[in-house]
Amino acid sequence: MNPVNITRDEARTRSAALSVESYRISLDLTGHDADGRALADPDETFSSVSTVRFASDGSDTWIDIIADDVTRIELDGSPLDPQLFADCRIPLSAPAGSHDLSVTAICRYSHTGEGLHRFVDPADGRVYLYSQFESADARRAYACFEQPDLKASFEFTVRAPREWIVVSNSPEPAPAAQGGTSIWHFEPTPRISTYITAIIAGEYHVERGTVASAKGVLGASLVCRQSVVPHLDSARIRSTTQAGFGVYEQAFGRPYPFAKYDQLFVPEYNAGAMENAGAVTIRDEYLFRSQVTSADLEQRDNTILHELAHMWFGDLVTMRWWDDLWLNESFAEWCSHYAQQKIAEHDGGADPWVGFANARKGWAYIQDQLPTTHPIAADMVDLEAVEQNFDGITYAKGASVLKQLVAFVGEQNFLAGVREYLSEHAFGNAEFADLLDALQKASGRDLSQFAAQWLQTSGVNTLRANAEVDDAGVLRRYEITQSAPADHPTLRTHHLAIGLGTLVDGKLAIAESFEVEIDGEHTEIDALAGRPRPDLILLNHRDLGFAKIRLDEHSLATALAHIADLPDALARALVWSMAWDMARDAQLSAADYIDLVLRGAGSETDMTGVRTSLRRALSCATAYTAPAGREELRSRLTDGLWGLLDAAAAGSQHQLALADALVATAARPQDAQRLARWLDGEAVPAGLVIDQDRRWEVLTTLARIGVIDETRIDAERGRDRTITGAERAAGAKSALADPQAKARAWQLATEDPSVPNATHRTICANFVHYGQESLLEPYVERYLQVCELISSHEGIWATRGTAAREAVLNMLWPAPLADRSLLDRLDGWAAKADLSAPVRRAVSEHRDQTLRALAAQEFGAEGH
Repeated sequence: MNPVNITRDEARTRSAALSVESYRISLDLTGHDADGRALADPDETFSSVSTVRFASDGSDTWIDIIADDVTRIELDGSPLDPQLFADCRIPLSAPAGSHDLSVTAICRYSHTGEGLHRFVDPADGRVYLYSQFESADARRAYACFEQPDLKASFEFTVRAPREWIVVSNSPEPAPAAQGGTSIWHFEPTPRISTYITAIIAGEYHVERGTVASAKGVLGASLVCRQSVVPHLDSARIRSTTQAGFGVYEQAFGRPYPFAKYDQLFVPEYNAGAMENAGAVTIRDEYLFRSQVTSADLEQRDNTILHELAHMWFGDLVTMRWWDDLWLNESFAEWCSHYAQQKIAEHDGGADPWVGFANARKGWAYIQDQLPTTHPIAADMVDLEAVEQNFDGITYAKGASVLKQLVAFVGEQNFLAGVREYLSEHAFGNAEFADLLDALQKASGRDLSQFAAQWLQTSGVNTLRANAEVDDAGVLRRYEITQSAPADHPTLRTHHLAIGLGTLVDGKLAIAESFEVEIDGEHTEIDALAGRPRPDLILLNHRDLGFAKIRLDEHSLATALAHIADLPDALARALVWSMAWDMARDAQLSAADYIDLVLRGAGSETDMTGVRTSLRRALSCATAYTAPAGREELRSRLTDGLWGLLDAAAAGSQHQLALADALVATAARPQDAQRLARWLDGEAVPAGLVIDQDRRWEVLTTLARIGVIDETRIDAERGRDRTITGAERAAGAKSALADPQAKARAWQLATEDPSVPNATHRTICANFVHYGQESLLEPYVERYLQVCELISSHEGIWATRGTAAREAVLNMLWPAPLADRSLLDRLDGWAAKADLSAPVRRAVSEHRDQTLRALAAQEFGAEGH
């Protein structure tokens, strides 16, 4: 077994054998060990001392730690042999009763965003540290019983350089000066899990402030690097946070559970954010240095509210094991949109469920149609399984199902059940069965069938409308047929709405909507029989259900022709979603989808919908178009985008989104020439600002097309000395249409462990491009070889983290070369190779996406 892995069975056995009372953690971040001696490599390692009080039933067990060296172990004051430390564990044998264990170790800073990450800002040379411990990386910083159901109180003491600040889960203490250093001693926390403990340290900027809670005024600092202070949009961040406190404390019926609420914007972050109790870390790309659309601001608001929801659901009450990861994330996903909706209703603003339907839910639909789909309540047998399931099913499908459940039992009943659940299990652990029981009591409904259908099965149903109309245009019959994929044949009960639309003066208004339940293979909608056929019968109006929607023929034609004439933004989102799903299923040609986007994107009011549809249009012009037709269709899309950009209002969000899409789509030399002029301030559309991030986007496109070299990229790096500049330069070099540049990028991505995680991801993300097929041909075999190395944990893959592995597996697959011969090569290799579960999953998904792309290409080539 991979030595860093922990199985569910092991965790259950350990949980039954012991309980943990408290931890006292001492970290020395000044380059000295626990005895004050200088470390050999102070920029790469730090000293850690853990003192754990626990009670045991006398069974043999172990404590977890990932360290360069364990120098001292004491159990109840008696020394143990440090050589006991092996394979990331220290075995323990102790009689029944209470014990004190002390472990002294030399741990390693990470550059992968896991454990305690160390970053030196190239803009000013300042040093910044932050922790990222989910799912099981607290053991990279201190010895602990690394599983969520062994909660304890944590008391941190940190020695750091005097000019640094240190933040943890408890309120910030007054540091005690000691020579050129400071000692930060934090008060003990309430009982929490290891994975939500936090240490953030360095020369950070701190903007102190407060937030009003039901239990009083709490400290609420905003923290970021010194070099990004000008981009700290504190007014909006604080406003969103305060509004979230109001929504959640009322909805959950109990005050915020911790003593303060800091939000820390940190560099080189793998995720969007992390719900450390009272000390939320957030990727600092959310401190926008360039112009953004409302979609970006709304996404940041959503992230803030998502993490705040976790303070109750995840931190206050925590899953026993990672089987209920879905509940943790699905609930926070639903809550964040619920809170945004309540805030918009009170203060004005866009309906967040429109953006959800346009983007997040599409992620879930794609994930649920892959061969690697899994139930929302997935079987997390070990930590490796957990790392694979931070996906669209765990987040967005789960939130979609919760939204349907809220509609089914009623919002107030749902929240009453949640309040009971939080009250019953505060500062403890629980399982989904506990929440289900509380919801059933609150609603008076038996939810066992709902849970069985929606949470314990995989796959997405298709709901297809069939309308029979007489010669007078009256509906004789309207039936919905439900189907399921052969591999996952469950037919479910769907609670959803049907909207009826009528064209009036060029506008397609939804005049009526009613809710129905779809059950079994055939469901007749009697309420529509005998009525004049509306111009549009929109199945799943209000987006309550989770299903692939296929409208009747007349409604489909109306929806596609009049998407720009639908005033209802959520109704438009459903049409966008359906059309994209049809394109993926080879039921709508790539050309027709592109035409739909060119008709509708310019007037779409939801900027998430605009950006998503434009990105999908590029996929249609590349992956879903046969090689012989790609140049023509991509040119058609590019010309259409130039036209939309010219027509966009100066300085508008549409202008910004269209310019970004155009830069990503452009592939012809004449487009490169026009875009290159933007870098010199020439021929830029009025109102469009080519700021630093857009300069990098243009340069990356010029590199991809093959009209610049590394010298030009290095010159731009000279203009932008930030970490973002370093990352974007690495990405632009990876995109270069040059075999030597590709070889260097491949080496950095797959062989060099010193490349920081964010730079590594940018290199991987820019390596594969349509239009560079000949350059990518040598990398088919190299990709398969890397898959084998990752599977065997050889070379750098013995220690490289999950984020780097996933970037290589998911981004370096040579998708532009997809054809039947590549599939044959892949199948033959996969049948013989000894592949790990994460690698086999990635390969299986690439195979499925290739089959889907080939089917779409063939459908389009047939002239549909």
